[in-house]
Amino acid sequence: MNDKLIFRTDGPIATIQLNAPETRNAFTVEMIDEWLEALQVCRDDDRIHVIVMTGTGDRAFCSGGDVGRMRDPRDSTAVGRKSKLYDHILQIPMLLETIDKPYIVAVNGAATGAGMDMALMGDIRFAAQSARFGETYVKVGLVPGDGGAYYLPRLVGIPKALEMFWTGDLIDADEALRLGIVNRVYPDADLMSETYTFAERVAAGPTLAVRMTKRMVYQCANMELRSALDLASSNIGVVATSEDHGEAVRAFVEKRAPVFHGR
Repeated sequence: MNDKLIFRTDGPIATIQLNAPETRNAFTVEMIDEWLEALQVCRDDDRIHVIVMTGTGDRAFCSGGDVGRMRDPRDSTAVGRKSKLYDHILQIPMLLETIDKPYIVAVNGAATGAGMDMALMGDIRFAAQSARFGETYVKVGLVPGDGGAYYLPRLVGIPKALEMFWTGDLIDADEALRLGIVNRVYPDADLMSETYTFAERVAAGPTLAVRMTKRMVYQCANMELRSALDLASSNIGVVATSEDHGEAVRAFVEKRAPVFHGR
C-alpha cells in the first residue's frame, strides 16, 4: 500500500482509509486497485470480522475521482472510458457484494459525486456533523456512474433520488439522517471513536450469525415472501448448530455474558 490509501487491522477490525486530504481524498486508479486488494484481504482473512471505511481530515470523505491523475488515452472513446470505469472503480461494489462481513462507512466530511456513491456502498453509514452529501454528476454533465443510481433510490425512494440527481444539490448530515442515508450523526470529534465502539460491539458478536444475517437481508431484498421464509428457515437450521449459539444458550442459563469465538 502507498501512503494515499491506508489499510490496517486492529484485532478483528480492519480499516481502509483514503489518505489524500490535499485533494479532498479524491481517488486515483492506483488507490482503487489498492482498495480492491484490501477488500480481498478482508474477505479472505477469517480473523477480520468488521471493516471500517473512512477518509483523512475533516474536509472530505471523498470528492470522487482525481480527474487530473486519472486521465488515460482510452478516455477519448466511449468504449475506452466504459472499460476503464468497469475494470477499476466498478470492481469495488462487485467485490463488496461477495463480502458478508459488516462494512461500515464513517463519513468524515463532504461525500460528493463518486465519493457519495462510495459511501452508499456501505452496509451502514455514520456521519460527522459537518458531513455533506451530493450526487453532483449533473453539474459536470454526467450521469451517476459509480453505483448511485442503484443504491440511492433503495434508500430514499425514486422521487427523492431523482431530485438529488437532477439538481446536484448538497444536503447536510441531519437531512441525510432524516432521509435514511446515514444511520447516525456524531460531533466531528466523536465520529471515529463512536464508529469503532460500534464496530467492536459487532465484532464481538456471534460471527456466523452476523455474516449470515447480512447475506440474508440482501438476498431477501430480491425475493418474494415464500422464498425469503424458506431461506430464513434454512439459515436458522445452520446457525442453531453453531458453537456460538450453544455458548449463548449456556450463558443465558448461567446468567452471564456470552463469549463468542466466531464459529
